[in-house]
Amino acid sequence: MQQQSARHLLIVVDSPGDWDSASSDCTVMSAAEFLNREPVTATPAPTIVNLCRSYKYLSVGYYCSLMAEARGQTVLPSVKTINDLSRKAIYSLDTSELDHALNAMLGKSSAQPMPVEFSMDIYFGETDYTPLAPLARQIFDTFPTPLMRVEFAREGDWRIAAMKVQSIGALNDDQTAACQQALVRLDRVPQGIYAGPKRYRYHIAILHDPEETLPPSNELALSRFVTTGRELGVDVSLIGKQDFARIGEFDALFIRETTAINHHTYRFAKKAESEGIVVIDDSASILRCTNKIYLADLMRLHDIPIPRTYALQKADIGNIARLEQEIGYPMVMKIPDGAFSRGVTKVASHEQFQRTAQELLQQSSLILVQEYVYTEFDWRIGVLNKTAIFASKYFMSAGHWQVAKRDANGNAEFGLATAVPLSEVPADLLAYAVMAANLIGDGLYGVDMKMTAHGPVVIEVNDNPNIDAGGEDSILGDELYRSVLRDLVRRLDLVHSIA
Repeated sequence: MQQQSARHLLIVVDSPGDWDSASSDCTVMSAAEFLNREPVTATPAPTIVNLCRSYKYLSVGYYCSLMAEARGQTVLPSVKTINDLSRKAIYSLDTSELDHALNAMLGKSSAQPMPVEFSMDIYFGETDYTPLAPLARQIFDTFPTPLMRVEFAREGDWRIAAMKVQSIGALNDDQTAACQQALVRLDRVPQGIYAGPKRYRYHIAILHDPEETLPPSNELALSRFVTTGRELGVDVSLIGKQDFARIGEFDALFIRETTAINHHTYRFAKKAESEGIVVIDDSASILRCTNKIYLADLMRLHDIPIPRTYALQKADIGNIARLEQEIGYPMVMKIPDGAFSRGVTKVASHEQFQRTAQELLQQSSLILVQEYVYTEFDWRIGVLNKTAIFASKYFMSAGHWQVAKRDANGNAEFGLATAVPLSEVPADLLAYAVMAANLIGDGLYGVDMKMTAHGPVVIEVNDNPNIDAGGEDSILGDELYRSVLRDLVRRLDLVHSIA
């Protein structure tokens, strides 16, 4: 378990009245102010304590944690913790050790005359229920979040029945005081959680959905993964969402289904990680790649060229004169977690801007506004383990400004795509693609880029990029499938300590 000093804290709240800055000698900032700050590289970087009243997906509280991570700051709670605690199916993967500790502290059901159910509040790792004070800290170390209520139930043995994030706005005066005192006493900020035991068999599962309209790999590509895997001496099996309980049977999981946070693909990644199973895409990559606002801030912080990009809140929409002057029309407006051109609109006037912004802000508390950069085609660079492995050109759909053109029913028509040898990719574009992907991790990514008159710009980094037979493999053929599977085997060898 890595730990970080709890000093130098910045508390983020929806309203300044939610926290007394004098009580903990910390800086207090409103969420709106925090989100509008430019990325900085202050030393030492403050630890962000996110006390927004809601961490719901795409809420202001969610974005505060997301943007803090993009800026390289430690934040409580992290986006990972927010998402883990949003579903029992995810957080229960990491409660077995906590259940064991709970029973060790309370004894078996017959040992103490206690109710069969009770709850405990935890503020920064502290509780007023002394018998479980060590467990409260252990829970905080495993799921680092400022305010939490944990519910326990007894069915023979004790177990954690539910874990819920609490809102600062729901606390009474005594609870608020206890919370403030707990923060003063906080001596360290936990980071990371225990990963489960490792498996030691070379058996790779590919998660796919045969009913998906636009899957990341078509049926023939999946077949080639299976056959080339066997040539490499590993068994490759196709599984679906109904096979969640079978994850423990495999050594590695390769997700070939469009990923999302509120989706079983994320739960599969989390389950695989909890079992010590090699997984591409890992849950951190899914979190980072599925939000364009996070990506934009991350690229800016590391001097990766991107189109001029702004994140807007509802309060910003009434005053966009500076934005109109700096970017001009047309502009591109996006919801942060759209895929395959969903939620992306080109706006050509002030009136259309206002109308579209109001519509998109119904879906997300922040939206992305970007300068319009037209090119005949987009580049897609495939990066695996921090190395480029393929390149493709994606041409705009006929008579349209995007690769994908959608009709009123949401059906997509795509432009032509062609694979390109890496040797024919502009060197600076290729270098920036690898740099951008490396900021996410060492998994498999597709970096979408444009080559402009001023040089290359990164549009976004995708987890789970397309590898289709007849598309991305048309230069390398089966070697593309081998390269992916060899990397999974390399990761398995590391797990097994095989040189």
